[in-house]
Amino acid sequence: MHTRTLGQGLQVSAIGLGAMGMSMSYGPNPGSRDDMIAVLRGAVERGITFIDTAEVYGPYVNEELVGEALAPVRSDVVIATKFGWRIENGAMAGLDSTPAQIRRVADASLARLRTDVIDLFYQHRVDPDVPIEDVAGTVGELIAEGKVRHFGLSEAGASTIRRAHAVQPVTAVQSEYSLWTRDPEAEVLPTLAELGIGFVPFSPLGKGFLTGTVDTSTVFSDGDIRNRVPRFEPDNLAANQRLLGTVRDLAAAKDATPGQIALAWLLAQQPWIAPIPGTRRIERVEENAAAATVALSADEVALLNALTEQVPVSGNRYNDAGMAMVGR
Repeated sequence: MHTRTLGQGLQVSAIGLGAMGMSMSYGPNPGSRDDMIAVLRGAVERGITFIDTAEVYGPYVNEELVGEALAPVRSDVVIATKFGWRIENGAMAGLDSTPAQIRRVADASLARLRTDVIDLFYQHRVDPDVPIEDVAGTVGELIAEGKVRHFGLSEAGASTIRRAHAVQPVTAVQSEYSLWTRDPEAEVLPTLAELGIGFVPFSPLGKGFLTGTVDTSTVFSDGDIRNRVPRFEPDNLAANQRLLGTVRDLAAAKDATPGQIALAWLLAQQPWIAPIPGTRRIERVEENAAAATVALSADEVALLNALTEQVPVSGNRYNDAGMAMVGR
């Protein structure tokens, strides 16, 4: 597996692994806890050493899973987790990035992850009630204390990124980015390029859409987040199928899968981009890892770049409440 360098010199595998789906958001997990531990360890064996989790995934159980799975290989991996929510009665109960809460979360996450340092600590969503300077300063103190190595932001807007970076250098920004979610290109990516900050796309396969395995006949199980995403509503999903034609054709020409083309396109955008596709199956881990070897020509990248201009995406990527929390 190739490596990439995010901000502040943090080296990660070119393809990471998002662990969220092992505990929530995509319906009942067909595998056992032991199966998920095997997937996480199998990913590391295949060179994927950048693992993403968060306290709210579960809540809590995803960090515990990641901590147990990676304890034997802790020195070989970069673990990213997140703060920024208040959790009550086992559920998210609003944003909370107050300094005291950040410190509480850091200590609890360290224990669940079975480690003495968090490699990359993201603010999960920007809290409008807490100045970003206070957030950055608190994480800076945790870095000085040796509890955290690097500071990150998730779904933040360009102005917020600049303000945070002025207080504590930001290593990475994580946001949704893929062939059908191009929002970061207007302001966020140019800001990151200017400031020397890395970018970590989550949902780089469009919550499964860009693998070519989701269509209007797909029935999502109870608890699957896609039941609440406007982009996956039947009419929108039917309209969005047109995006896949070019991806499928290119995949066939390169003896690759549509998902590998989608990941290769992301890797071709900038050398400081490292996507974190999620999966619960080792065969998908292998497929995603192999995307790092799929080379796209400049003409092929341009062809894919033009896709959403030719076929506008139908439907928002979150419901109204979710959309209100991004780009602050």
